[in-house]
Amino acid sequence: MSGPTAPGGPVWYAAYGSNMHAGRLARYLSGGRPTGAVRSYSGCRDRTPPERTLPILLSGTLYFALESSTWTGGTAFYDPAPGGDLPARAYLLTAGQLADIAAQEMYREPAADLDLTRVLATGRDRVGPGRYETLLRLGGLDGIPVLTFTAPGTLADAELNPPSAAYLATMAAGLAEAHGWSAARAATYLATRPGAAARWTPGSALRAIRSAAAPSA
Repeated sequence: MSGPTAPGGPVWYAAYGSNMHAGRLARYLSGGRPTGAVRSYSGCRDRTPPERTLPILLSGTLYFALESSTWTGGTAFYDPAPGGDLPARAYLLTAGQLADIAAQEMYREPAADLDLTRVLATGRDRVGPGRYETLLRLGGLDGIPVLTFTAPGTLADAELNPPSAAYLATMAAGLAEAHGWSAARAATYLATRPGAAARWTPGSALRAIRSAAAPSA
């Protein structure tokens, strides 16, 4: 685990949901509407593409809860309590870009940087009451901190809700890009995450992923 750095420097953003798909993340960076979504994004103040991207594994559990205004259905959250390996994708961004992605996740226009002092020092900081306003530091890569955001509560507290077909397809595309997973492997993984089983089986998830339009932008 690497110690704090950052303020104006680079950070690794650990994406574990639909942002594992590079085309979907590009909508946060440069603006526009992701394929299969019902909402458009304004983009970051700095629209520079990620300097690097890496596949990573996080310790913890992916689950689906609440209701997404972008995709309909549940949205992905991360509980870092030990529970196995969670495939994710790390993007090397500026701290300002991370702040702008977090703002858009909370339906706000990008306007200001986040104060990362507390999360870098303690590993966790709740910067607001919203669903994606709890920052986590998950170690470091090449001396640069790895950060993500998630819900303030835990899996045990969550209002579970299964994801939509378009959301599953975008996440499956991200798993293929980042980790080389097949559609079948992604379907089995996603359908067996907490919150998904109320609607999905590995078989039905695979059919949805295969029949969905390939997400691109």
